[in-house]
Amino acid sequence: MKFPRRVHLLRPTLLVALLLAGAAHADDRVVRSADGPAWLYAVARLEIPGSRYVDGRHRHHLETCSATLLADPSSDGRPLLLTAWHCLEYYNDLSRPLRVSLETVAGEMLVRDAFRLADGGGMHADWALLGLRGRLPERSLPRLPLATQRENRERPVSMAGYSRDPGLGRNGTTLTWDPDCRITAQSRHSTATDCHAHKGASGGAVVQVDDAGRSYLAGVISQGDGAGYSGFVPVTRLRGAVAAFLR
Repeated sequence: MKFPRRVHLLRPTLLVALLLAGAAHADDRVVRSADGPAWLYAVARLEIPGSRYVDGRHRHHLETCSATLLADPSSDGRPLLLTAWHCLEYYNDLSRPLRVSLETVAGEMLVRDAFRLADGGGMHADWALLGLRGRLPERSLPRLPLATQRENRERPVSMAGYSRDPGLGRNGTTLTWDPDCRITAQSRHSTATDCHAHKGASGGAVVQVDDAGRSYLAGVISQGDGAGYSGFVPVTRLRGAVAAFLR
């Protein structure tokens, strides 16, 4: 997960104050458990085999992020997932597939190869749509419907992903979620919250619940500092582009 470059330009005294403020904000994340909401099982772990030039040498590395299984399949009936564009920034060898791991409600781990269908093209539109190779069982894996309207600032949001912190996230091997966050700012392209999210949670789910108790995907996790600030791309910013692939 990447953070805004402006963080590195803060004056030392201001940076210390921000760090102290973040340290005082308790980490309210919870590890997924059997008594949690069913939609948590729509959040997958994504492995991306990337490569880039470092010090003049071509180096391979394995990046991990998160992705969210959508209620709407592709036009040919294949499952679709949303993740963050920046997770795929260094994915440039199509002979090495993306790998998606989904845990079912019954505790079975399903692993599938994935491929990119569309994306926003940069951090200004930090989302990507993935297709899966192979089907998934319908009953054991919940799927999240896309929100039809912009997220409601007056309602709480939940945020879930495979954070790579060594604590609750266990280096990206355990799904954690922040169940009761507040929206702190909204702009045209992004929304800020006080959820806790670390590297690895990028591409994970931002969820709101409507008056009828239905959960829906309000956004895609884009960034976070692990200390009470996180940002996401609203679903309304990508819904039109994704619609071309829906059934």
